[in-house]
Amino acid sequence: MAATLEETERESVFEELRPPLTVQEALVEADRCLECGGVHAPAPCTVACPADVDVAGFVSAIAAGDAARAADTIFAENLLGASCARVCPVEVLCEGACVLRHEGREPIQIAALQRYAADWSLARERPLRRRGESPTGRHVAVIGAGPAGLACAGELAARGHEVTVYDEREEVGGLVRYAIAPYRIQRHPLPAEAVALEELGVAFRLGHPVRDRAALDAIAAGADAVFLAVGMGADADVRYPGETLPGVWDSLPFIEALKSDEPPAVGRSVVVIGGGNTAIDVAREALRLGARDVTLVYRRTVEEMPAYPHEIEEAEEEGVHFQWLAAPVRFLGHGHLVAVECQTMALGEPDESGRRRPEPAPGSEFVIPAETAVKAIGQRGRDELAELVEGLRLSRGRVEVDPATGRTANPKFFAGGDAVNGGSSAVEAVREAKLAARAIDEALR
Repeated sequence: MAATLEETERESVFEELRPPLTVQEALVEADRCLECGGVHAPAPCTVACPADVDVAGFVSAIAAGDAARAADTIFAENLLGASCARVCPVEVLCEGACVLRHEGREPIQIAALQRYAADWSLARERPLRRRGESPTGRHVAVIGAGPAGLACAGELAARGHEVTVYDEREEVGGLVRYAIAPYRIQRHPLPAEAVALEELGVAFRLGHPVRDRAALDAIAAGADAVFLAVGMGADADVRYPGETLPGVWDSLPFIEALKSDEPPAVGRSVVVIGGGNTAIDVAREALRLGARDVTLVYRRTVEEMPAYPHEIEEAEEEGVHFQWLAAPVRFLGHGHLVAVECQTMALGEPDESGRRRPEPAPGSEFVIPAETAVKAIGQRGRDELAELVEGLRLSRGRVEVDPATGRTANPKFFAGGDAVNGGSSAVEAVREAKLAARAIDEALR
């Protein structure tokens, strides 16, 4: 594969898992909705949405041909409705709760319908939300332009506060932009969402790293409140002999490379190490890059695997092989990776996670050929934050907050998103951002 992909080639290689609906398809799909729920009992899909979007309401609006009302309904609760429509695990949220599913029928394509309405609105540069509040004269600094930071900033700006978002990257989006597989989302609609947030009153200071206490203190000194939306850290620091060989990657740099103009050439055989949704995404993308043999190595069994069951099933259907009860020992090669040496594992007593601890079986080593190997074992916590913010408390690398308000032990600082929950979905980050924005607004008023 060439080092640089033209846009048409990229679209072919990274064909979207959830392609957009045409106008006619959206109308027909929305018309399937049973419009369940009511005054006394909201629809199950709405209850299942962490962002509290009135799902039945916007689907009904689409069925009536009113895309504008549908978009307004979505953005009333989720300012990142367009992005979330692409990356939300709807199979275990709104679509998983759809009444049709429980009747043995296909659930409504809620994510596709949300994308249809949100994209329709962004393309016409309609406002995300009307600013109904007068300027408060209060300023909030948001550190991090990922889902939590963007959502909190938008909510506060809509309430009349002056908001500035700081991020070390040159583009907004955080994990959505740089760490979610391209078959789910590339750049669009993030630039359009950023423009819409600016119209709402959010200011952006991109390419502005905040890496030491002096830099953060300078920002905090000019703000009435600070919202930390810094996400998790780099890939977990798990070392194996031979990992410096060309062809061995950590998952976050690998995905970022996929979303650049120079995606990696993976060769014919790929080994992915890990058991989460990122590992699944890496394995499925490797197939799309032309690999013929992709093996995911996981040290426990499928029952303990943290990835969503439907993702595992889809990966198997696409051709990903799973090597259960195995763990890497070292990477083999001379000048470039040629294989991964693994060891068979057996499950012992439960560990602190409640899952049975994998234990190596002596003398059970075996080799899997590989031209590329990707370690997708998880991310580090943000322990360094304790040195940046006076009084901040962390637990296993996660910022401790009041779950109802997002407030930290330092009353001027609030937090949300992956830095707090350890790595959840974008829509969960939106939920936490909304709670914090409401608490910040009440505190400043």
